[in-house]
Amino acid sequence: MFICLWLNSLWGKQPNILFIFTDDHALNAISAYGGPLAKIAPTPHLDRIAKEGMMFNHCLVTNSICAPSRAVVLTGKYSHLNGQLTNKNVFDGSQQTVPKLLKKQGYQTAIVGKWHLKSTPTGFDHFEVLKGQGQYYNPMLFTNGKNTNHTGYTTDVITDQALNWLENRDPDKPFFLMCQHKAPHGKWEPALRHLNEFDDMEIPEPPTLFDDYSGRSPASARHKMGIADHIGEKRLMLSYASKFTPEQFKQFDNAFRPKNEAFINAKLTGKERTRWHYQRYIKNYLRCVKAVDENIGRMLEFLDKSKLSENTIVIYSSDQGFWLGEHGWFDKRWMYEESLHTPLLVRWPKKIKPSSKNELLVSNLDFAPTFLDLAGAKPTKDMQGESLLPIFKGNTPKHWRMTHYYHYYEAGGHGVPIHYGVTDGKQKLIRFPDNTLNTWEFFDLQKDPMEMKNLYAEKSQTADIEAMKKELHRLRKLYKIED
Repeated sequence: MFICLWLNSLWGKQPNILFIFTDDHALNAISAYGGPLAKIAPTPHLDRIAKEGMMFNHCLVTNSICAPSRAVVLTGKYSHLNGQLTNKNVFDGSQQTVPKLLKKQGYQTAIVGKWHLKSTPTGFDHFEVLKGQGQYYNPMLFTNGKNTNHTGYTTDVITDQALNWLENRDPDKPFFLMCQHKAPHGKWEPALRHLNEFDDMEIPEPPTLFDDYSGRSPASARHKMGIADHIGEKRLMLSYASKFTPEQFKQFDNAFRPKNEAFINAKLTGKERTRWHYQRYIKNYLRCVKAVDENIGRMLEFLDKSKLSENTIVIYSSDQGFWLGEHGWFDKRWMYEESLHTPLLVRWPKKIKPSSKNELLVSNLDFAPTFLDLAGAKPTKDMQGESLLPIFKGNTPKHWRMTHYYHYYEAGGHGVPIHYGVTDGKQKLIRFPDNTLNTWEFFDLQKDPMEMKNLYAEKSQTADIEAMKKELHRLRKLYKIED
């Protein structure tokens, strides 16, 4: 109670919390981050959050896969403690979660969109969630225990329903809304209005599109996430995943069928076939991102018109990063940079300095403690992250983490083995304990940001490797991981 009163006196009344979460959104597909696609596929509404708030350049996930990441956000605990090690597990909704704790602080809580945790959501006053991955068109939302069918593009529908809840919520209570999109997760079916976006251009290829993995351990070469050979017909839109209305199908098929037939007739092979796959993939991915950005614009406009902006903190993130052709890949899971980093943009008018950029190592492990701290509640002792609230104020907390621990558990998914590791942002050490690999990788991220050369066998790196091993052991003990 004292903490809540102290926060209210210093920062005003409890803020509303709007948490917008996407699936598989790479930093390189947000123009505020200044990547190679910034001018080709701008994201003006996401950029607005960055311009009016704070952009975190090093937000790292603990386990780069959908369901485990979501469980970390809800609990503030690593996967081995919250029980969601892989996508195959069913989330234990009886455990302590952020929405349950926020309700005790007087918040009205809701989640709309992607859930992907198999169990029924708990702790929310209102929920309407996709079952499983959902589809891009005409979604069914499991709404407070009942299946409800919708017609339209899923990114738009999720936003419609989130706005509907905001309009009809209890105005006398602060709100915590998790608006969680399927996009831009595969299979990437664009909105009808974006079917021909980027048709008149060639998207630049990443320099590692044709990586042969020769500089690394055998682990990466065993992948099954290659744009060349593994992406498949539905991810390439050579066949479709959603169940369309006849009108939707006609427009969708008219856009893709002529291009598909031309590709089939061309009988491309080798690098030319890979290049076609890349262009088809990246354009559809960016089209899906465009719809997300437009709908974020709708959310921000609602806050403005409803005069809620000033006392609403808007937090944008994704469950993990993603490969946009780097290393020839289209997925996530690995501890390598593109997969490890996730976007984090935060706007809080008059509280966060506009156009702030932060370089600290933060994590999705920190989201739960942050939500609670914002509400005036002390994060619980069993949470393993730290509140970002001091950082929002422009301060660097004493003893802030200098290293980050990562652990991936879903052996075999897309050919990715179990692995764990540590990074300080300058160096990275990865352990692959599988009996068929039993190997290590060590990267100098300053000299080799694309992680093309494993230096583990280099004698000149022995001291640094031993120091990182010591830190890895410390973190495993800190986070209660059994060896």
